[in-house]
Amino acid sequence: MIAVVGAGLMGAATAWQLARAGHEVTLIEAYKPGHMKGSSHGSSRIYRRVYDDPFYIDLTGRAGEAWKELESDTNAGLLRTTGGLDLGEGRDPARLAEILATAGVPHELLTAQDAGERWPGIRFTGPALYHPDAGVIDADATVAACVRRATELGARVLTGVRIASVEPLGAARALLRTEQGGAIVADTVVVAAGAWLPEFGLPLPELRITQQQVFHFRQRDPEASWPTLVSQDELSLYGLPSGADGGAAPAVKLAEHDKGTPTTARTRTGEPDESSRLRVSGFVTDRLPGLDPEPVAEATCLYTTTPDEDFVLDRQGPLVIVSPCSGHGAKFTPLIGAMAAALATGEGDPEPRFSLGRFR
Repeated sequence: MIAVVGAGLMGAATAWQLARAGHEVTLIEAYKPGHMKGSSHGSSRIYRRVYDDPFYIDLTGRAGEAWKELESDTNAGLLRTTGGLDLGEGRDPARLAEILATAGVPHELLTAQDAGERWPGIRFTGPALYHPDAGVIDADATVAACVRRATELGARVLTGVRIASVEPLGAARALLRTEQGGAIVADTVVVAAGAWLPEFGLPLPELRITQQQVFHFRQRDPEASWPTLVSQDELSLYGLPSGADGGAAPAVKLAEHDKGTPTTARTRTGEPDESSRLRVSGFVTDRLPGLDPEPVAEATCLYTTTPDEDFVLDRQGPLVIVSPCSGHGAKFTPLIGAMAAALATGEGDPEPRFSLGRFR
């Protein structure tokens, strides 16, 4: 039996991949799938192809195919294409365009004037890179679809069960002890616990846990189509259509990528940072005239960041450790599920970029 600890995006996708391959799977979640105490809740995550690293560009392409497989198998719409923009001197759109051209990813490098005519709700101060494949992932719907389909395929799902420790029993089995006093023995354990990973005493690098603030701003024109966007000048921000998280009227979600508050999964406050709200609202006033600068909704989530911002996806004895994190992992969900499942069954080798050995 393969146990998967954590029913967030990555754990749920791993359970789905294992179940569809015919393996005996138990998915264990401390709360309920879709809870708001980690990183996998909400209706809006960015899918994009733009990276300054060809490795990740290739990975986004593979992930895009995996999203199609997941949507087909679950009969659910999970990824909506909107197109995406990269702007700001810090992003260097011209350089990114050259990288995408080498990778064969469709894109356009636009002048500020041309971009402004296409998206009048955005004030451009320089060139912008547009790529049509970007879109919005519904994280809540993705978790629900993976858990539902895994269950249909025979997986067992345990909710309200918190794992206190994971102990290898030699090279081929592991013991999971629950905080309720129970025990589960598995042949392999996939630990996909997100910001809760540091509590398990696993052989991990130092992971930085931060509470991130997100804000939703109402569209002045409810009929306007908004792309995803990544902007880097004085502030490093990302934005995308809010979906249900923004309320009844169409809204856009905006957040700073790099100014989270250090915390732990247990001690987070859940209260958005007022200084971040002011900075993001100021950006809306200055650069996004198509949005009302007063947030209509706000929330927090958790980032789990490795020292090099690459993921952790590796096997140690009977344990598979899964942390596709650092604020850019959600877009890879079904692909990471496949990679983790391959490690759990012994059918795949660790990707060197994601190995634990790089930290030794």
